[in-house]
Amino acid sequence: MISSCNDLTRCRWCSSDPVYQYYHDHEWGVPEYDAQRLFEKLLLDGFQAGLSWITILKKRERYRQVYRGFDVPFMAAQSDADLQLLMQDPGIIRNRLKIHAARQNARAWLVLAEHGDPAAWLWQFIGGRPLVNHFTSHAEVPAITPEAKAMSKALKQAGFSFVGPTICYAFMQATGMVMDHTLDCFRYGELSGGTAAVEQQ
Repeated sequence: MISSCNDLTRCRWCSSDPVYQYYHDHEWGVPEYDAQRLFEKLLLDGFQAGLSWITILKKRERYRQVYRGFDVPFMAAQSDADLQLLMQDPGIIRNRLKIHAARQNARAWLVLAEHGDPAAWLWQFIGGRPLVNHFTSHAEVPAITPEAKAMSKALKQAGFSFVGPTICYAFMQATGMVMDHTLDCFRYGELSGGTAAVEQQ
């Protein structure tokens, strides 16, 4: 059940929507080291391209259903006919490029996994531990950083799509690779030590 306290001071990007508030309060900025969940979040950020995050957030459960929990081998093995069926599902974003990119990204992820832990590979771009920022306002938070550019370049070279530097930085924020809760947000104090455990959904 989703519940959230409206009396708390949150990052200014977080609306009054309870789904959004729960995500902000329990997930955003929390260090994530599980490869499966990192894969899911990377793809969800790619699905977001050109859309609002709340749109994707409200479709996340359906994505988890159609992709069997973002099962990488399952997604990589999908046929063109399977993807055509997804194009008819109103519960997800019916964008042909994004649906095909998801299969391609699953295949690219499997190749990464053949050479080591994809989670460790992704975390290397910020030195393997959370980068804790101390921004006083949302206006100070960047959309792109050198680390995000490096991740984007490496992902593209590895065969991934919908992984531009803006998407990569949003991914870094979402997974706690960088902690961008602002100083006035109640979560800043809870996460600024960089040692928080992931809160499972």
